[in-house]
Amino acid sequence: MSYGYVDKSSETLESGIEKMKAAMVEDYKLFMPPDTDIRKKMFKDFTNSFEVKYGKKYIKILSNESTTAFIVAVDNDKKFKMGDILFPAGYAAPARNAARGNVLDGGYAINWTGPLYLK
Repeated sequence: MSYGYVDKSSETLESGIEKMKAAMVEDYKLFMPPDTDIRKKMFKDFTNSFEVKYGKKYIKILSNESTTAFIVAVDNDKKFKMGDILFPAGYAAPARNAARGNVLDGGYAINWTGPLYLK
């Protein structure tokens, strides 16, 4: 199984999120190659479905109206550092068990559906 991969670091959370979204789109392209008219429409719909919502502690990333990831947006979290990617526990809250990567540091794999499960 292949995944999207972000290998480069970022200066800002916004540019890191853009790299993460680009890796998710590339993974979607591998999962569902846009080689028919229907798949081309699905690919376009997926790439245009991303939404970023800023909260007090987290940045929520949505795709197709589903929460796909949370990004830690503060540098005073007791467990995580700014830019850490957290798996969603639900629509409104992240799972705080472990970071799945960091959008500022790079060097992480990501699926088109969001962060990878822990092994």
